[in-house]
Amino acid sequence: MAGQETQGKLLIIGGAEDKEGDCKILREFLRCAGGTKAHIVVMTAATSLPGEVGDNYIRVFERLGAEDVRVVDTQTPEDAKNPDYLEAIEQATGIFFTGGDQARIISCLKDTKLDAAMHKRYSEGIIIGGTSAGAAMMPDMMIIEGDSETNPRVDVVAMGPGMGFLPNVVIDQHFAQRGRLGRLVTALLLQPAVLGFGIDENTAILVSGDELEVIGENAVTVIDESEKLHDNIDGRLKDEGLAICGAKLHILPHGYRFNLKTRQPVYDSAATTADRQRQLA
Repeated sequence: MAGQETQGKLLIIGGAEDKEGDCKILREFLRCAGGTKAHIVVMTAATSLPGEVGDNYIRVFERLGAEDVRVVDTQTPEDAKNPDYLEAIEQATGIFFTGGDQARIISCLKDTKLDAAMHKRYSEGIIIGGTSAGAAMMPDMMIIEGDSETNPRVDVVAMGPGMGFLPNVVIDQHFAQRGRLGRLVTALLLQPAVLGFGIDENTAILVSGDELEVIGENAVTVIDESEKLHDNIDGRLKDEGLAICGAKLHILPHGYRFNLKTRQPVYDSAATTADRQRQLA
């Protein structure tokens, strides 16, 4: 898998992140965006309650010390041409996508001027974050919707174009809490991607270059099918069970890292020692 050519970072959250307590994940997003000098843009395209959701994130980021927080609410593709919104993106040091429905993000933003502006700013080094639907849309091909708590079958997941911030992977969110292993395996078998990340609630991956680090309360499930021995997707009807043999499975809690280029977890003693020190601090 090719490494990331961009200079920015991604914070991809499995949903239901802490907004009232220590806010470990959102605190890390703000730190990467410049801390007390951060200019945050909250993207509310995914939600049907943009006022309420936007105000909630404004409150959290201002409480944590952001210098400026503003909402960009795109309900139609025409909104993505708004010069005030384009200016906000140009001045942002961090862009954050809320939860909701990831299909709304694509319908309002994909291939617009605002989309191009965000990718430009990402290539210039800013951080882009997203939770729930804002996590699902990160790959070039995303899970639009699908069944939870089921075995892998062709009909348990619908795929479509994502925003392409982290290509060549599949991401699922609310992972352990909603029993989504079956649909993540299905999504991987339907796509040319070989890595799937199932991110639990109040848990995130911070992606920088070829490496990511897990942050938060629960865990990230990594499925690597690059060296699988067998699958039966060819010839399967929609409601027939899928098989996959020889895939690798990694479960990574807070502090563990994963290299996207080598497709290997990083668990050297120095890393785990540093993690223990952070937890004790």
